[in-house]
Amino acid sequence: MLELYGTKLESRLLLGTARYPSPAVLTEAVRAARAEVVTVALRRESGGERRGEGFWSIIRGLNARVLPNTAGCHSVKEAVTTAHMAREVFATTWIKLEVIGEDDTLQPDPFGLAEAARLLCAEGFEVFPYTTEDLVVAERLLSAGCRVLMPWGSPIGSGRGLNNLFGLTALRAHFPAVPLIIDAGIGVPSHAARALELGFDAVLINTAIAQARDPVGMAAAFAQAVEAGRAARLAGPIEPRDLAEPSTPVIGTAFRG
Repeated sequence: MLELYGTKLESRLLLGTARYPSPAVLTEAVRAARAEVVTVALRRESGGERRGEGFWSIIRGLNARVLPNTAGCHSVKEAVTTAHMAREVFATTWIKLEVIGEDDTLQPDPFGLAEAARLLCAEGFEVFPYTTEDLVVAERLLSAGCRVLMPWGSPIGSGRGLNNLFGLTALRAHFPAVPLIIDAGIGVPSHAARALELGFDAVLINTAIAQARDPVGMAAAFAQAVEAGRAARLAGPIEPRDLAEPSTPVIGTAFRG
């Protein structure tokens, strides 16, 4: 069971709610994924009052825990203000914190991220920071009060999977007791399975499901992949080897002289 800030969850698949072809498809995809947590970008989805009210109604109907995020924020002030708005709208102290520092890759700004995390944690927010796999940044975020980290696999929406296996593996090894959720860049179910096999606690998926030809079918596929990856991790995968090792015993078998 996954525990995030004291909340226990059965599912290790979190879903984003943007870019689905219709509200009905979004609803069915969340059900197919068996997701218990969905993220909502407050800035993007509240552009018009009537449109926003309709969207909130859909989200409430999903019967999932809402994790608001600060997507699109490029400064500490923007991110903190958006977090305050999200707390009022959703009556939750959970916030997925994004402070973007580079537009082409949407890479997080580590300095702004750490500062915003410090301010929000001090105000009682339970912060889920979207970060890179950098160990120093991770340490700063934990020191600021974060108890969960959300490192990227690769740039948002790229579908490239886990770009830096060395860095991600090091992050997992350095912080064995911290819940780590791969956020961004997952493109296919095998990427999600790999993340869980490496020991990450969960994955957050949006584009790979929402923009698939069949979002509902893809959501179900990701749910299966996450379960398989977690089961494999618990079962204890063999270590990679440089040389072959026979899988069939040779003792007692005939041999040529």
